[in-house]
Amino acid sequence: MQSPTKSEGEVPPRVPQHVAVIMDGNGRWARARGLPAVAGHRAGVEVIRKLLGACREHGVAVLTLFAFSSENWQRPREEVRGLMALFARYLRREVRELHASGVRLRVIGDRVRFGPRIVRLMDEAERQTAANTTSTLVIAADYGGQWDIVQGARALAHDVAAGRLDPERIDSAALQQRLCLGDLPQPDLLIRTGGDHRISNFLLWQIAYTELYFTECYWPDFDTGEFAAALRDYAARERRFGARPAAPGQMATGQVTAC
Repeated sequence: MQSPTKSEGEVPPRVPQHVAVIMDGNGRWARARGLPAVAGHRAGVEVIRKLLGACREHGVAVLTLFAFSSENWQRPREEVRGLMALFARYLRREVRELHASGVRLRVIGDRVRFGPRIVRLMDEAERQTAANTTSTLVIAADYGGQWDIVQGARALAHDVAAGRLDPERIDSAALQQRLCLGDLPQPDLLIRTGGDHRISNFLLWQIAYTELYFTECYWPDFDTGEFAAALRDYAARERRFGARPAAPGQMATGQVTAC
């Protein structure tokens, strides 16, 4: 499928409040051009800026990006080093623009394995943008959905042990409040670029009823037209949250597209 033209990029009025993205395909994009993997990650950073602008244009309030998973530490040392340098550069250079645009930045994940310089940059970026209300950008770094659920369960266990919580009062809402995105709406739409059709341990609890959208596009090629196509596909779906469909045979499934 060719990328939509400007007229085709128009989006219906019903848009998701929260979009989550698995930004996949940077390495393959780079290899196809004879470049090191970090070149693909560098090109992918440029897409984030454009996507944030598209979210503001279309009224998407929350954008959550899977930047670095718990498993990504297993990648080659040179690639991990390059990713850390890119992350630090993004936090240094982009926060001023995010703040000026009224964007609140949140970083979710386990910060134990990051160096003190990056942790400091995370803390400063969150503190500087904490009062912004235009929109929210969430970056998931050293994040895993299973880790998220475990740390939420641990928090509940501490509350019970301290006598602050009756174990009989533990329900799904209590656990959800202790997860990384407990204060934000659940994702309405999850986009995965790069052609793979899996969740890869991302937001396992939060995407129970999220609409899934898969595209063959590598992340560096994911432009505003591709994003508009994902929003149009979302707008055409019937979200039922487990209820009976409006008519027999109408089931929302993940749409597969190609650039």
